[in-house]
Amino acid sequence: MTKVVLLLSFLLEILILVQALDNHRKIGFYELERANFKLNLTNYGATIVSVVTPDKHGKLADIVLGYDSLDSYKNDTTYFGAVIGRVANRIGGAKFTLNDKTYHLPANDHGNTLHGFPGKLKVKVTYKLVGAHKLIVKMIAKSVNKATPVNLAQHTYWNLGGHNSGNILSHHVQIFGSHITPVDKLLIPTGEIRSVKGTPYDFLEPKKVVTHIRKLPDLYDMNYVLDKSFQNQLTKAAVVRDPVSGRKMELWSNQLGMQFYTSGQLIGTKGKDGAIYHKFAGIALETQGFPDSVNHPYFPTQIVKPGETYEHIMFYRFTAS
Repeated sequence: MTKVVLLLSFLLEILILVQALDNHRKIGFYELERANFKLNLTNYGATIVSVVTPDKHGKLADIVLGYDSLDSYKNDTTYFGAVIGRVANRIGGAKFTLNDKTYHLPANDHGNTLHGFPGKLKVKVTYKLVGAHKLIVKMIAKSVNKATPVNLAQHTYWNLGGHNSGNILSHHVQIFGSHITPVDKLLIPTGEIRSVKGTPYDFLEPKKVVTHIRKLPDLYDMNYVLDKSFQNQLTKAAVVRDPVSGRKMELWSNQLGMQFYTSGQLIGTKGKDGAIYHKFAGIALETQGFPDSVNHPYFPTQIVKPGETYEHIMFYRFTAS
């Protein structure tokens, strides 16, 4: 996975350029704060380390799963808080064909490729606090010399009760996506686009995560087709609310898809502040292009040609009541 170098930071904004990381680059932790909202980051993986925000009583808590040390992030296999690329999610068969050339990729996930892709790509990631309890994440990518697939994703695990408060099964979730891209047993899209109505994937109206989760063999790990009038439109993707703390997180994005993941693969992961993260400890809402789009000609393309710019915007708003 591509690593990152911090180039510029000031009071309310951090700008990160993704490039090869050498031994002379300093890796560290950085903090943005505005009023009683605090964001901590590391320039290793352009990673969100913590988000501290008040509950309905004004009590502050960190609502992001993560680690205490940089070494833990370096050895991480959960992708806590990281920007994933250059192709997030899975590429079926660990290969694809572009411009009549077949590319064979590392098969790191049951014969498929998960999170990553070799080659030269310039990526800039900006984190910015705006207004009261609002965060903008912007990912910009440009190909250096040839056409390449690009699908970046922000892989933060959220628990609005606090990162060490237990599971997220009682969280209320609403997803503004009427369809999904179904997957096979290896979680590779079949190429179909299917309505969520009448299925456990229907979150068009708010409902608890636990409502239908036991009906799913792989729990929730699915790409939703977000409802949009046109491509690159900034629209609301999801709303998550914790009824105990009263915290609510709203997410907007210009991407066409969003992976909804309920951390079903966490098994006793040692986290920060002595926390042990188990299954359902957090929710990931990863706005993205459609997974494996390089192998499905009817999916919207994720190919970026030289001279073209990939732009991925995420806008978060945090409230409590």
